Amino acid sequence: MKRIGLLTSGGDAPGMNAAIRAVVRSGIYFGMEVFGIERGYAGLMDDNVIPMEMRSVSNIVQCGGTRLRTARCLEMMTKEGQEKAVKTLEKHGIEGLVVIGGDGSFRGAKTLSEDYGVPTIGIPGTIDNDLEYTDYTLGFDTAVNTCLDIINKLRDTMTSHERVSVVEVMGRRCGDIALYSGIASGAEIIVVPEVAFDMQDIVDRINRSRERGKHSNIIVVAEGVMGADEFAKQLQANTTHSVRPTCIGHVQRGGSPTMADRMLAAQFGNKAVRLLNEGIGNRAVGIRDNKIIDMDIIEAVSMKKTFNYELYETLQMISM
Repeated sequence: MKRIGLLTSGGDAPGMNAAIRAVVRSGIYFGMEVFGIERGYAGLMDDNVIPMEMRSVSNIVQCGGTRLRTARCLEMMTKEGQEKAVKTLEKHGIEGLVVIGGDGSFRGAKTLSEDYGVPTIGIPGTIDNDLEYTDYTLGFDTAVNTCLDIINKLRDTMTSHERVSVVEVMGRRCGDIALYSGIASGAEIIVVPEVAFDMQDIVDRINRSRERGKHSNIIVVAEGVMGADEFAKQLQANTTHSVRPTCIGHVQRGGSPTMADRMLAAQFGNKAVRLLNEGIGNRAVGIRDNKIIDMDIIEAVSMKKTFNYELYETLQMISM
């Protein structure tokens, strides 16, 4: 394989630039020409294709976001859009494609591989950590650490005023950001889509903590449950304690990637290029039991995400 393409798709995630760097430089190492496709699948359909050299990816490993930019593209779900994408690849002689993104991006990669014979490798780039086949997705660790830093600061002011802080974090239908940031920050309560909650039980737990001498409480709520404003409103109607909502929002997507995400980016990017160099496509790379793995992309996107109930129970035991 002599020419490969690379795109980032869907929501941006810290570490995408580091993965771009790894793909470009690994490709050059194997004697390939590497082409960057700007604005994801939308750019692929619009022929926003640029050649990438060694220096194209200098000084980006520490940068958040994605230099190739990204976009959500519903047209890629249509036959017409897919054919336009394939024509662009053929025009530039691109023989294989690396797609960095989440489950929606993987489905586009799956279609290109399965229906059009384009060898495609998926790199899981999403802060949500909502892909079952891999233990961690690229950007998740950085997003959790961003939330952790903000929750730590909120604890300071909530303690000063003896308040309850309701903190909304991202994750769509997956509660992993809430679970990990909540445990790491010492939050008293975590509310996730995977586990039903009872508002009176939450009130009772807050009251018990105050009786034991606590001056503040942190409740981390995943966005898939409800927004911080609405949750705080419902909670305030059931308690005499002062409640304040905070939505961390899109700041979770930005920032310099952590060491963990930079390492994943390097390993994922290199593995993707190694597979294409061997003529292998229709695969997704990931990490499982601290080992870099690859598996059939169709199987990867079909696996239902499971929730770590044991970790959730750990919180219940140590957050009293």
